[in-house]
Amino acid sequence: MSKNNSDKLLVAKALNLESLIDYQEGSVVSRTIIDKKAGTVTLFAFDQNQSLSEHTAPFDAMVYVLDGEVEVTISGKPIRLNKGETTIIPANQSHSLMAKTRFKMLLTMIKS
Repeated sequence: MSKNNSDKLLVAKALNLESLIDYQEGSVVSRTIIDKKAGTVTLFAFDQNQSLSEHTAPFDAMVYVLDGEVEVTISGKPIRLNKGETTIIPANQSHSLMAKTRFKMLLTMIKS
């Protein structure tokens, strides 16, 4: 499905974000909800023990946990987040994620 058709299916509706993405065994799954010049909004579903290795991004990002538990490490400082909790990852700071349980998150990246 093209990005434009997907956007139209999600617009002007009540949505349960957690139900818009499913877990896959041994995998990390992502689904972009909004992709604009100003930023992106992306859903992720991580199986237990899956991770994103340490990296940096040139923009601020906010992680909001929809389900489960994750350890986010920002510039060497681990932060454990559970369902309903959030943290902000500053631009250009090294960070990584490790799923302590299966977890889903909403990642909002602001580019401007």
